[in-house]
Amino acid sequence: MELGLQQSLILTQQLVMTPQLQQAIKLLQLSRLELAEMIQQEMEQNPALEESGIDEPSDKNITALENKPDPSEEETRIKEITIEEKIRPDTNWENYINEYNSTGRVYTESENTETPNYEAFTSEKKTLKDHLQWQLGLSGLNETQEKIGIMMIGNLNRDGYLCSEVEEIAQACDVDIDLVEDVLSILQTFDPPGVCARNLCETLLIQVQLLGIDNPIITEIIKNHLKNLENRNSKKIAKALKISTDDVRAAVNIIQYLEPKPGRKFSADEPAYITPDIYVYKEGNGFKIVMNDDGLPKLKINRFYKDAIANGRKISRDTKNYLNEKMQSASWLIKSIHQRQKTIYLVMESILKFQKQFFEHGIAHLRPLILKDIAEDIEMHESTISRVTTNKYAYTPQGLFELKYFFNSSIERIGGESMASESVKDKIRMLIENEDHENPLSDEKLSNILRDVNIQIARRTVAKYRKVLNILPSNKRKQL
Repeated sequence: MELGLQQSLILTQQLVMTPQLQQAIKLLQLSRLELAEMIQQEMEQNPALEESGIDEPSDKNITALENKPDPSEEETRIKEITIEEKIRPDTNWENYINEYNSTGRVYTESENTETPNYEAFTSEKKTLKDHLQWQLGLSGLNETQEKIGIMMIGNLNRDGYLCSEVEEIAQACDVDIDLVEDVLSILQTFDPPGVCARNLCETLLIQVQLLGIDNPIITEIIKNHLKNLENRNSKKIAKALKISTDDVRAAVNIIQYLEPKPGRKFSADEPAYITPDIYVYKEGNGFKIVMNDDGLPKLKINRFYKDAIANGRKISRDTKNYLNEKMQSASWLIKSIHQRQKTIYLVMESILKFQKQFFEHGIAHLRPLILKDIAEDIEMHESTISRVTTNKYAYTPQGLFELKYFFNSSIERIGGESMASESVKDKIRMLIENEDHENPLSDEKLSNILRDVNIQIARRTVAKYRKVLNILPSNKRKQL
């Protein structure tokens, strides 16, 4: 058999990931904030891309303005303005002189001075470190003690606990351990109560001491029975201390008002506010979908560069190629953003069709839904739907939800259609909110109650949903 090379033509189809297609896919999965940042970055890098203002004149108006004759060439007559002032006969000249002849500093303001916007000023939140250092400066300590105090304050965590050992601080400051212990005892009297403690037991004991509570039962529970207190095991505490359960409950009622994290109120965490991408409004018997374009720049191609290429002005070939490349990039970005908004609208419209009962009546009427259902409805790929629903939020009559929220698994029902897992979670939450706090419902009891209403769910599934809802187990929900 003779081997050789030969040529043949084969017609095939394949998907090529062009840079434009990669950009369009990337835009789909960006959140609203990330999209605004990306647009701002593109505007800085691409001179052919600019933001169009709301009150910007159109091209026809610009042409009319350019052809308008110069006003200096026309004869204009300006009427002379006269100001007539009449002094009131009852003017108090003595008060006038005293007010305007003050010896204080006179401030003058020129037209070119830019005054600050006082409405934009916000007071800086005081940190725990600043608050403690201010108290340390008023304590009258010597230089060495103040140095130790600053070292301790610098080693506090966000909850106000001392993270370093006393020996380490003594070694770092080159002082005796006894001196460090003395400074620590002074810092533990500072505000907030319980600060600079080394563990939970110590911070609770400091707060009890500062409040002037002299109760041996409270002290004993904090020192030796915090684990039983966590498990709400009042009988075991009463048996160990040889007291009645009523005495234990009275002591616990005081302990539960102590602050386990003294530095909590000085937390610098700011709340993160979510701006919805879509608004869904109730309108008559149906719903109206409105895309939120506020805060996103409205882009257009720079008219100067467009005219420079179209009118054949004398520019070099390299410059012309550069401008063509930037204009194509700008045009594709604008089209990609419009396509992104259109795709989000179509996905939200399809979700509204499947989950109409939820928008009408609430979480209890949420249906099981998967990405494949939406993909088949709007004839797109599941990966596209996944990208669209990531980090996108919709404001609905039932509240603010991420688009991923509407996709959930199904829970089988006995003799009925399946139920969405989010609806089951909501039922579990409602049952726990209305339970007897002295005898809370266990996961097994919750499973049996749901089974009685034709919801087939295992105990371990109830436990999983309870953890997702950040709800403690029954032994820790029990109130003494």
